[in-house]
Amino acid sequence: MTSSENLLPGTRRALLHRVATAQAEGRAPSLVAAVRRDGQTAWSGARTCVDGHAPDGDTQFRIGSITKTFTAVLVMRLRDEGLLDLDDALEKHLPGTGKDVGRLTVFQLLGHGGGLRAETPAPWWERTPGTTRAELADVVGDEPLIHPSGHLHHYSNPGYTLLGSLVEALRGDSWAGVLRREILEPLGMDRTTPQASAPHAGGWAVHPWADVMLPEPAEDLGLMAPAGQLWSTTSDLLRFAGFLAQGDERVLCAASVAEMRAPAAPPETGDWAGAYGLGLQALRRGNRTLFGHSGSLPGFLATLLFSVEDDVAAVVLSNATSGPLTGAVAADLIQIVADAEPRMPEPWRPLPEVDAGLLALTGPWYWGTQVHALKLLADGGLEFQPLRGVGRAARFRARPDGTWVGLNGYYAGETLRVVRADDGTVDHLDLGSFVFTREPYDRSAAIPGGVDAEGWRGLDL
Repeated sequence: MTSSENLLPGTRRALLHRVATAQAEGRAPSLVAAVRRDGQTAWSGARTCVDGHAPDGDTQFRIGSITKTFTAVLVMRLRDEGLLDLDDALEKHLPGTGKDVGRLTVFQLLGHGGGLRAETPAPWWERTPGTTRAELADVVGDEPLIHPSGHLHHYSNPGYTLLGSLVEALRGDSWAGVLRREILEPLGMDRTTPQASAPHAGGWAVHPWADVMLPEPAEDLGLMAPAGQLWSTTSDLLRFAGFLAQGDERVLCAASVAEMRAPAAPPETGDWAGAYGLGLQALRRGNRTLFGHSGSLPGFLATLLFSVEDDVAAVVLSNATSGPLTGAVAADLIQIVADAEPRMPEPWRPLPEVDAGLLALTGPWYWGTQVHALKLLADGGLEFQPLRGVGRAARFRARPDGTWVGLNGYYAGETLRVVRADDGTVDHLDLGSFVFTREPYDRSAAIPGGVDAEGWRGLDL
């Protein structure tokens, strides 16, 4: 099965071979995958144990914890609207959550940094009706915290139940209703639903020591829905991946989805190959950084991954409790496409217009004796980077007050100011209190500590 193919035959064969291998070696009843590039589905393929009945891009599978990314987007929308701050304590907006849970911040819950337990109290929540946990107290239990808050990443399903309840409290509507209205409808994701909608796959467990299968139950998770309830398709999830890579003003702006990708808490010991942002996982695969989320519920495995730099995304869905490593498959699909058919660079074009004052600031600047270059970027921002050796490079965005704010690296969040002399000429740049001048230790500039009156000298002086 293929759809909207725009890849070379060799690339398509490599993709299908990877999917076929995963289904066979993982002993999955079925496995469907799709790749997005340049804003459209570039390839899709499937393998199944039922001849002539392979799933396609319209077949629903349960996606488990990929649901958390949707919940995180809803919370970020509340932040962008000014209805909450990420540093707010949960109790401020969701009264009655108690002295332990209520003091956790929204940021900590989004990044799994609050120290909450990974799971609810027994019984096993994924295989029992949501009515078993009718109240938030049933979800978090009597001793909800097992780590100091803010010290490390410890994945918590109950944490996202709390965030779902927060969304409901501030919107005055059900989590499912808010999700449909604020994300699914604007993005055209009409095949993503809280309950299964035909055509959909059935969930199966495959015996570990024999080629036999057992059907898995599909429970309504109730309060736990914001942590793992959703059903979706490869087509819908590729559309969601495109949004997470670039943003969409109807849902969440590009700056906010980029904020979701930034690491939110130190990883657990030994887990240095990956990180977790605000509802998004990040992992290193060779020299490539991939973002997305994985998901599992009894009978289903799912992974959504994307590379912003390569503009490639992959979704892999399977109806098996265990077996196919959907995360590894999705990462491999991205690598196959990005390596075999690299993204074409955009053609160079000159700026449509330029501010003469900004243009005059470009070029070399010295911090002491270290030379840096200031460059004007096509998006109107600035880039500051060392010209020799390794140093502190950063990009900057203009503020309305005439200053610039750092966007990455050492100077992220720091302020760059143009300091002028009494006659209006530029005296120096102030970057987080560091002084950059046009010449090394420019005697005419206001440098703290001054410059030796005798100036530079040779060995004989």
